[in-house]
Amino acid sequence: MPTIKSLNKWANAHTYYPLDLLRIALGVFLFIKGINFISNSQILVDLIKPVQNLAGAMIIIHYVAPAHLIGGLLISFGLLTRWSVTAQLPLLVGAVLINFVGEMNVANLVIASIILLLCVFFLFYGSGKHSVDYYLKMQQ
Repeated sequence: MPTIKSLNKWANAHTYYPLDLLRIALGVFLFIKGINFISNSQILVDLIKPVQNLAGAMIIIHYVAPAHLIGGLLISFGLLTRWSVTAQLPLLVGAVLINFVGEMNVANLVIASIILLLCVFFLFYGSGKHSVDYYLKMQQ
């Protein structure tokens, strides 16, 4: 726990509005992706077609959209950011790996890689000073 507290202190001392806007944009992007997967589920089925014979393909379909919806909202508000990002990491690693198993789509690979790197950054950085987490912490 001391490392998380020290990371929080460092992040709160070095917070900037652009990083908070980046966190909000990441959350909004994930939320929109979740809505996209729900409204057009054929996109998600086509994406996991290379690994559809593996056990758990149906679980993947039912996990991706809600995880993006809920995680995107929580990340954009800065509430439980590290937990939300942790829930996104397996999905994003899978999104990067799907490009190597199936047909290579460079645009999807670049987007998934950038979002994965942003999630790893916010996993260590946290939600920052302008977030619900910080507000709730200061109320104590």
